[in-house]
Amino acid sequence: MRAAGVLLVVACVLAGSVACEEALFPDEPEGYRSADYRAPTPATLRGARVVSTDEAQAIWKSGGAAFIDVLPHLPRPPDLPAGTLWRGQHRQNIPGSIWLPDTGYGDLSAEAEDYLRSGLERVTRRNREIPLVFYCQRDCWMSWNAAKRAVAWRYSSVIWYPDGTDGWQDAGLPVVEATPAPHSGE
Repeated sequence: MRAAGVLLVVACVLAGSVACEEALFPDEPEGYRSADYRAPTPATLRGARVVSTDEAQAIWKSGGAAFIDVLPHLPRPPDLPAGTLWRGQHRQNIPGSIWLPDTGYGDLSAEAEDYLRSGLERVTRRNREIPLVFYCQRDCWMSWNAAKRAVAWRYSSVIWYPDGTDGWQDAGLPVVEATPAPHSGE
């Protein structure tokens, strides 16, 4: 980027101008994505750092960040006939991650929002400066939504990994069987 472009970015950030933000982040919606979650995502997320698989791996190796998986968890269907074998959902995620399923929807219930907030507080020990790496799968808006919420809640080091476990596994990196983090009181 040329010096004039860098100065424009700095001036926009310092001014806090909505017009500047729209020019710098043209693909981002103002609110949360509430439908068609498996679709191409923006290249940016205001207030967060967007990382590639190589960058996510370097952060993971350093051990200095909490990795947050927000892929939904599919519960046993309530109308399955008695005796029907239910194997449930198997989720492979990045080792050391916390899986906070169902927290990446655009509209969260009060219970889901509390689950996300308390999960983030638990992994950061209420230190909003701990880096948080949000992911799901490639072309999934849920990690974008969850990271956007963390930015809104004033976490200072929000990192969005848009390729998620798809990019991680494509690179031959390790994954482990995941279990959803317990809700408060469980």
